[in-house]
Amino acid sequence: MSTAEDPGAGRSRRPRRPSGDDRERALLATAERLLEERPLAEISVDDLARGAGISRSTFYFYFASKEAVVLALLDRVVAEARAARAEALSGTAGARAAWRAALVTVRDTFRDHRALTAAATELLAASPEVRGLWSAVMDDFVAETAAAIEAERARGAAPPGPPARDLAVALNWMNERVIQVSVSGHGPGLAADDLLDVLLTVWLRTIYGSDADPDEPRNLPADTSLK
Repeated sequence: MSTAEDPGAGRSRRPRRPSGDDRERALLATAERLLEERPLAEISVDDLARGAGISRSTFYFYFASKEAVVLALLDRVVAEARAARAEALSGTAGARAAWRAALVTVRDTFRDHRALTAAATELLAASPEVRGLWSAVMDDFVAETAAAIEAERARGAAPPGPPARDLAVALNWMNERVIQVSVSGHGPGLAADDLLDVLLTVWLRTIYGSDADPDEPRNLPADTSLK
């Protein structure tokens, strides 16, 4: 049996050099960690680069600014929230359970990434890119909600009323503000234990005219249009 060393053995034991994807992930992880500790205004590009183990000049190979890092983080979180919300609306048995599951996904996004969403909120006024991303998110939520309301009306579970899209706009922006202030602790908000129940009650009464289970037989009012 040969005892000659495998010429590739030494190479296989060398530490793997970080790839571009590794560095980008490290920057994003560093940004979210630092945002948990202090506001974006107090975080520098040097802080981000140092936390990711790269130089300042290398940072600019991946991102144009620290705001761009926040945008990339937000984009990733938004993609997760969109997928989870769409699955909740389509994959949960029963209308009440589906609406609640959809509310849970939005609540969890704000709660689990509260520092990031706070930073994004600060950037809304100054960053067209952040405004554009958030507007696209809300447009998607509104479209999904409007389609679900129309489907509930079509099957006779919800009464006719104001245009489904108008209700969807009001309900989703209510979610955005109420959840944001409640999880951030800024301003009057709802207690964590009450948040979902209160929001669900508003959604059900707005869509169905009652917070009873929409899947139980009941007599629907002929019209709930706002006069």
